[in-house]
Amino acid sequence: MIRLSKIQIEAIKQHGVRDFPHECCGVILGDLVDGVKVVRELRPLSNVHEDGHERRYLVSPDEMLTLMQEERRTKRKILGFYHSHPNHPAIPSEYDRDWASPWYTYIIVSIIDGKPDIISSWLLQDDRLAFTPDEIEIESNKE
Repeated sequence: MIRLSKIQIEAIKQHGVRDFPHECCGVILGDLVDGVKVVRELRPLSNVHEDGHERRYLVSPDEMLTLMQEERRTKRKILGFYHSHPNHPAIPSEYDRDWASPWYTYIIVSIIDGKPDIISSWLLQDDRLAFTPDEIEIESNKE
């Protein structure tokens, strides 16, 4: 399960709208509290995929290294990543599976004709064969 505020969910949606018709991407940072991933920060990242920005995203190795160094320094965990699917459902693609890692949460927002639609959350199985849905809990004490 991953816990976000309404404001954080809206921020993911709006990032997808801003980057439409290309895929947006960002990192999800926070803490693990009693087995729940609690989101403390969303950070937009650059989509550095060389072609096909409408259907693919890629986080640069340099940004990943910086995030991992920050994680060690601050103890705030990389909980996962979010990205958009322009004019496609909020369901992971085979490309998403190929580049994903188990344990991380992958939030996908579907952007249809420039407007946010469904948002979903996924976990890659340990055998890396498929994703399973991950529950999104909206924090009750935050907007």
